[in-house]
Amino acid sequence: MCLEELVNVILLEDMEVECKSRLNREDTLGWLKTIAGFSNAQGGCLYIGVEDKTNKLIGFDRIEADNERNYFNNIINEHIVPRPNLSISFLPYKVREKERFIIQIHVKESRIKPVLCKYKGVPSIFIRRDGFTNGASYEEIIDMSVKSKNTQYDIQFSDQLYDPANFTTLQAFYAQNNQGKELPEKALRSMGFFNEEGYLANGALLFSDTYDGKKTSVQCSVFSGFSKGSNRIVTVNRFEGNLMDSVHYMLEFVEQRMNHTMIKEENHRKNIDAFPSRALFEAVINAIAHRNYYLDGTQIQVDLFRDRLEISSPGSFYQGEQLAKTYDLSSIISKRRNELIASVLVLCNAMEAAGTGFDKIMLEYRDANRKHRPYIFSSSDDFTIVLPDLTYSEGIVDDATPRLSFVPVENGTRYDP
Repeated sequence: MCLEELVNVILLEDMEVECKSRLNREDTLGWLKTIAGFSNAQGGCLYIGVEDKTNKLIGFDRIEADNERNYFNNIINEHIVPRPNLSISFLPYKVREKERFIIQIHVKESRIKPVLCKYKGVPSIFIRRDGFTNGASYEEIIDMSVKSKNTQYDIQFSDQLYDPANFTTLQAFYAQNNQGKELPEKALRSMGFFNEEGYLANGALLFSDTYDGKKTSVQCSVFSGFSKGSNRIVTVNRFEGNLMDSVHYMLEFVEQRMNHTMIKEENHRKNIDAFPSRALFEAVINAIAHRNYYLDGTQIQVDLFRDRLEISSPGSFYQGEQLAKTYDLSSIISKRRNELIASVLVLCNAMEAAGTGFDKIMLEYRDANRKHRPYIFSSSDDFTIVLPDLTYSEGIVDDATPRLSFVPVENGTRYDP
C-alpha cells in the first residue's frame, strides 16, 4: 500500500513533502534540518513510516508510533529554536486486519525567522528548496529576518536632516520628466521622504547628491561571447553614487556600446537598436526599485553579451515564488520591496503606480520573433531581466534557463507575508 492511497493525493517529494521510513537515531541532523527548512520556507509535511522514493507504507503499531512521536518531540525541543509551529497526527490503516499508523507532521511557516538548528553546539540555518533541504544563502537569511520584522529598508529613518540643496540631481530628474516643473517638497513629505523632525528616510539618503555609500553599487560588463564562463571580458566598469546618477550611468553604458543596424523596407529604411530605449529604461528602473538594499557587498549587474543584455538586481522576486523563467512578463504581479524609492520614481514619472513596466517591455518587443523574446528569471540571490539583442539575427543562443512552473498571483498567496 502506498501513501497516495491513504491520503487520496499524489505526493512527490518537493518543497512541501518529505518521507522517512524511520527517524534515524544515528543521523538526527538529516531529518532535523528538514523540519527547520520547512519552517524557514513555506511549511510542509513530513511523513514518518513511509519508504523514501517509493512512498510505500511501512508504518508502526500503536506503541511504536507513540514512542516515535515522543522521540521526535524531545529532539525538536532540544535542537530547534524557536520551536516550530507544527502539529502531529496519526494516520491509521490496516494490513491483514492489523492496525498500523503513519505519523504525519505538518510544519507551518514560522512567523519568527530564521529558525535555527543547533546540533553539536553549532547553530545552522536551513531552507527547503525543490525537494531538498540545504543551508540558507546569505540573501535568504537576510530576507527571512526582514520579512519577520516586516520592515522595508527604505522607509526607516536615518539620523541625517533633509536639505533641499542636497537633492539637485533628483530635482533635475523630476524636471526632465515633468515638463520642467519644480519638485514639490510637500509631496516628498507626504510620502515619508523625511519625518516631522526633518530626518531623512534611508531611501531618501540614496537620492542625495553627496551619497557615496555602497548601497547603490553598479557593475557593468561587456563579454565577447555568449556566457560569463567561457568568453573574454571586454570591459568591466564600476559605479557608486546616488540613485539618479546610477540610472544615467547604466543607460549610457548600454547605449554607448550596443549595436545598431538598418533594414530596407518597401519605401524607406528602418533603423533598429539592439535594445529598444523604452525597454532598456524600464529594465534599469526595475533594477533600482526592486533591489534589496539590506544586502551589503552586492551590486546591480549590467552584462552585455553577444546576443543579449542581462540586468540583475540583488534580491529574489519579492514576496512570491522564485521564478525559474517566464516569457509572460504581463503575468508578473508587481509587489514593491522599496515603497519609498518606488514612490519617488512614480512621482518623477519614471515608474507607473500601476506597475506596468513589464508590459512596456513586452510592447517594445511585440514585433520580434520567438527567438527575440525578453524574459525574467529569479534565483534565491537575484532577479534578472533579459533583453535579446534585436540586431543579432539568431536570437538568444543559450536558452538553457529552466522554464517557470507558475507565477505569483494577484494579492499574493497564503505563503506571502
